[in-house]
Amino acid sequence: MGFGMIQRTRIKICGITREADLEVAVQSGADALGFVFYDKSPRHVSLDRAVELVRHLPPFVTPVGLFVNAHPALIEEACERLPTLLLQFHGDETPAACECYQRPYVRAARMAADFDLLDFARKFSTAQAVLLDAHVDGYGGGGKVFDWSLIPSGVARPVVLSGGLNPANVIDGVRHVRPWAVDVSSGVEVAKGIKDPALIRRFCAAVREADELQQVQQTAQASQDSQG
Repeated sequence: MGFGMIQRTRIKICGITREADLEVAVQSGADALGFVFYDKSPRHVSLDRAVELVRHLPPFVTPVGLFVNAHPALIEEACERLPTLLLQFHGDETPAACECYQRPYVRAARMAADFDLLDFARKFSTAQAVLLDAHVDGYGGGGKVFDWSLIPSGVARPVVLSGGLNPANVIDGVRHVRPWAVDVSSGVEVAKGIKDPALIRRFCAAVREADELQQVQQTAQASQDSQG
């Protein structure tokens, strides 16, 4: 599910609520940090709080706003106050609803045995990526791993692997799925909304290890093929 040669797997740490957690995530190599604007989530932050936190982000680390069937006024205000915000939709939003803000967005897909991901990706052809999460009750992700074999080949959009990832299983996830990016929240926490610095560091290091293992495997395969 990559693009030719193996590329560095991008890392998103979601559910950031504290400056200390943001700082550790950035230092550990996170490419994006997620801020939850869904008020039923224990990781919810207000827009005012998100603005305070995003001020601490260095260049080239992307803030991502997670929305679930949000009122358009909230999303519009978030886009105005956070000019670099990438939108992430986890509710029942249609393609038109996602596109109307004229802002890059990611669309979450709730994976289940009867879910047609190929059709979903075609419908959301303007999304920068589709984020694959487990199908659980409610919205916004439940920290559960889904069956990665449900992911078909040929998905039309870059894939972000989510759902129950942690430092112990992310290597397998990267090597099995080969996603463009991985997304973690509860897998690096000591409590809901409170990250563990050691777990963040271990998670990011594990993703780098997975990339290295894939590169070694690809190099060995290329050498074998050339001798073929």
